[in-house]
Amino acid sequence: VQLQAFGGGLVQAGGFLRLSCAAFVDISGNNVMGWYRQAPGMQRELVASITRFGAINYADSVKGRFTISRVNAHDTVYLQMNSLKPEDTAVYYCNIKAIHDSRIDYWGQGTLVTVSS
Repeated sequence: VQLQAFGGGLVQAGGFLRLSCAAFVDISGNNVMGWYRQAPGMQRELVASITRFGAINYADSVKGRFTISRVNAHDTVYLQMNSLKPEDTAVYYCNIKAIHDSRIDYWGQGTLVTVSS
C-alpha cells in the first residue's frame, strides 16, 4: 500500500470532517500531495493540493471551507472540511506525485464522504 487514507464518514450539512492520508513511498525532490474526489456519474476532480514547499491550490467550490496541510517528515496530508454541503458527497482520494517525473504518481484507496441535507 503506497498511500492510506482515513477519516471519511457520514455528516450532516454544515458539519465537518477531517481526512488524513499517509504516503509510504519515498519520493526525492519536490512532490505534490493532493485530494481528489469523484461523485457518482462525475469525473474525478481536484479538491486541493499542496507541494512539499507549501504551495497550495484549491478548487473554487471549496475555497474558504476546506484547508489542506501536510507534515513533510511523514509525507502525511490532511484535509479539514468545514461547512460541508450535500454536493461535497463523493469518494475522496489522496494522491502523491513527483513534480519533475510524471511516472511517479500514486493513489490511495479512496474514502467515502456523505453529507446529508
